[in-house]
Amino acid sequence: MFKRVICIIVLMFATSVFGQNYTKHKVAKGETITQIAQKYKVTPYDIYKLNPDSQSGIQPDAILLIPKSIEKVTSNEVPFKEKTYTVKAKETLYSIAKENNVEISDLEEANPFLKTDGLQPGQVLKIMKYEEPPKVQMGTKILSTHEVVAGDTKYSISKKYGISVEELEKQNPEIKDNLPVGFKLKINSSEKAVVPTEVVKPKTEVYRGNTLEYTVKSGETMYSLTKLLGLSEASLIGLNPSLKEGVKEGMILKVPATLSFSKETKNSLKDLTKSISSQKRKELVLFLPFNASKIQNDTVTSISERLKKDKFLNMTLDFYAGALMAIDSAKVLGMNLDIKIYDSQETKNSTSALSVISNNDFSSTDAVIGPFYQVNVEKVADALENKNIPVISPLSRDEGKSYKNLFQSMPHADAVKGAMFNYMQSKNGNIIAVIDPKKTSIKEYIQDFQKDVKVVGLSDKGGFVADSIKKHFVKDRMNYVVMASEKTGTIFTTTSAMSSVMKDYQVQLVILEPNETLDFEEIALSRLTKLKMAYPSATKDNDSDEAQKFERAFKKKNKILPNQYAVRGFDLTFDTMLRLAQDKPFEESINDDATEQVESKFDYAKKISGGYTNNGIYILYYDEDLTIKQAQ
Repeated sequence: MFKRVICIIVLMFATSVFGQNYTKHKVAKGETITQIAQKYKVTPYDIYKLNPDSQSGIQPDAILLIPKSIEKVTSNEVPFKEKTYTVKAKETLYSIAKENNVEISDLEEANPFLKTDGLQPGQVLKIMKYEEPPKVQMGTKILSTHEVVAGDTKYSISKKYGISVEELEKQNPEIKDNLPVGFKLKINSSEKAVVPTEVVKPKTEVYRGNTLEYTVKSGETMYSLTKLLGLSEASLIGLNPSLKEGVKEGMILKVPATLSFSKETKNSLKDLTKSISSQKRKELVLFLPFNASKIQNDTVTSISERLKKDKFLNMTLDFYAGALMAIDSAKVLGMNLDIKIYDSQETKNSTSALSVISNNDFSSTDAVIGPFYQVNVEKVADALENKNIPVISPLSRDEGKSYKNLFQSMPHADAVKGAMFNYMQSKNGNIIAVIDPKKTSIKEYIQDFQKDVKVVGLSDKGGFVADSIKKHFVKDRMNYVVMASEKTGTIFTTTSAMSSVMKDYQVQLVILEPNETLDFEEIALSRLTKLKMAYPSATKDNDSDEAQKFERAFKKKNKILPNQYAVRGFDLTFDTMLRLAQDKPFEESINDDATEQVESKFDYAKKISGGYTNNGIYILYYDEDLTIKQAQ
């Protein structure tokens, strides 16, 4: 009872003190903490101190406590100057940002309606422009705030503000155990320190992968370049800051090495079986790694044992079985083809394919499939490039050297991710990403190419607050939540947060790559089907009559159902033969025709670095009837 009375007295005292020293502020639509701090002549840190939850974001109509009076200190918080701007016909966000010397992201933050309504003539935009802060003289004691960004360390921050790590931790005891991204640090810098007074804008992210050079041609504009290269304006400028000054003929631009020239989406997949020509006989060569020389002296027993252990040989034999099914189908359709199969005898770094090429006549060869390893298929492409013979990489997803005659039949990982984002954007989706710190490739991809995505950061332990997702949801649009984490706790928190708002918002769960945790019984399938979990894939399950007919024929011939490598062997070999059997050159068919076989789609695009890549990607989702359906 005594303790209870003390608590009540303390509470009453605290209430009376706070009642005298703060006022309340109702957050207006589009307001930021910095703008509110400016209005009340306080620092953002003072607001965060009274409203800790506001560090993860604020919502319209939220009530904030604002201190009425604070100790006057010099701050390096950057002030804003607000003005308005009326949008004229044919103007773009880029041109408006350039004219007003601000970033596109600044415009979007100050005018949230741009992301939902787009830019329209006659709109009145708020322009929040940075002003140069007053100079700080030597010897002045400075109270600063610093928002932790990815890559910051305690050492780098303390060095920037001229204090020790120990002083930094003493002023901010919350960071003794970790340094969370987004945390607002209070920094009382040394009297001898000189704090930079110029406005430092965040640096644009630089693409981390290999880049190529692209020369701007006469008549090309920012709009035409984004369409041609399949990159957003923000991403293109991020790679090439000089574009802020405008597009000029002859400019040398950096572009990702994996990029392919964007082309108009084909209206429909073409059935090439209906346009087979038998006028000219064509020749197809397959390089398959049987490695027969290694087993020709083995006994039947040792061969049997090897087949049980050698996964690579089993994959080869499965692919070969599928290819033989394709060859049989070609005969039934009357294709005029010669098929030659060679043992490529390959390892990860060597192949006998080059000696096969030098010892045999390839002058009549129209296309080559294989070898399997990327480094070996590149050697073959190099050897046959002067003969202009198409060489098709059957299974590799690696991005190596480019040759004008090299065709990557497996979609690149970035293209698979890009297809998912293109789909979400085509639906005018609001995209939010929950990314585990260990998922660096996905994080970097989004930072480089999907700058409009709202990223919800996780702690080093993988935890986050459910409200940090909810605050990003918008009404009247589909809210896609991209989940990149294999931690059970994160999956439960993410899916629970989404399920809880389904009455008020449209939401759909998205993953960008296979996630083994989702296969465990601990994660109920109903949890995923309820949110219609979507994902991109280079293949799809096919239960059509034609697919079942293929399965029955394969089982009859091989006494077993086809696995993924057998189906791949059939799909790629049959598609290549069909293209060779057309009444036009192979490369013309590649440019003109998108096709689909049992489980794979073949929609080749020309790579900027040379050669072609397959962008045939499916967007699939879990439906509530427990089936996987195709969204695109």
